[in-house]
Formats: sequence, C-alpha cells, structure tokens
Amino acid sequence: MKLIHALYAAIHALMALAFAVASIVLVVIAARAGWGAVMQGVGLPTAEAIIEAVGVLAAGVVALQISQTVLEEEVLREAHISAPTRVRRFLSRFMVVIVVAVAVEGLVATFKAREAPELMLHAATMLGAVGLLMAGWGLFIRFNRYAEELEPEAMEEAKSEDRKLK
Repeated sequence: MKLIHALYAAIHALMALAFAVASIVLVVIAARAGWGAVMQGVGLPTAEAIIEAVGVLAAGVVALQISQTVLEEEVLREAHISAPTRVRRFLSRFMVVIVVAVAVEGLVATFKAREAPELMLHAATMLGAVGLLMAGWGLFIRFNRYAEELEPEAMEEAKSEDRKLK
C-alpha cells in the first residue's frame, strides 16, 4: 500500500510541475503580448491588448496556484482531502484564482463589446458568473463552518500542518 501511495505522490508532483511550467509559459506569453502592445504606442487598442495580456497572466496565476496547492496538499502534507477544514481550504485557494480569472475575462469581454455590441451578452454572462461563483463560494464557506464546528480537531490538525511547512 505504501508503494501505491508513493506512486500517487509522484504523479501529483509531476502534475504540479506541469502546472508550474504551464504557468511560466503563460507569464512569458503575457509579458511579450503586453510589451508588444506598449511598443505600438499608447491608445485604446494598446489598452485592450494590455487587458488581454492581463487575462493570460491571470491564467498563469491560476496554473501556478493549482501547482502550489497540489504540491502542498498532496505531496508535502500527504493530506487526503476529506475533513471539512481541508476541503474548505483547498477549494478556497482554488476559487480565489478562478474568480479573479473569470472577472478579468469579463473585463476583456466588456472592452471587446465596445467594438462589437453583440458580445455584450457574453461579457454580462461572464460578470454574472463571477457573482454566482462568489455567492456559491460564500454559501459553501458558511455551511462548511458548521461542519468544522463538529470536528474541531481537524482544524487544529490543519493548523499544525501549516506550522510544519514554514
């Protein structure tokens, strides 16, 4: 059984590395796109290109955050996401970057809709999705809090694991 567990940890480590590499590639792409936009001069097209570059950069942040989360939760801590505290922490880390990425994409879509009004519904849908994600996430945290109160030892265990990583 320990061999299988070690195999899973190795696979998770490889996945974390793949997400980290993807993040670096996305950061480089965003930097090149942003720099290229600035070199074309200052104006509305430059602003739109910069905002698109920020969208790609947000995707890079998402990939890096997923990499860090997988590495810390599955490889370093060898934690199995089953206790309410771990579930909340894992999903909260993930949701922060997802909400930011969708919000940036909504902003990009809003700028694009200025030139093509038929895209306004797409932009509104993206920004509405941000609101729904935030509301759902808030409800999840609220309901999860009640479950955490039933297992206070799980919160203490998670806190002690945090101290071990520092």
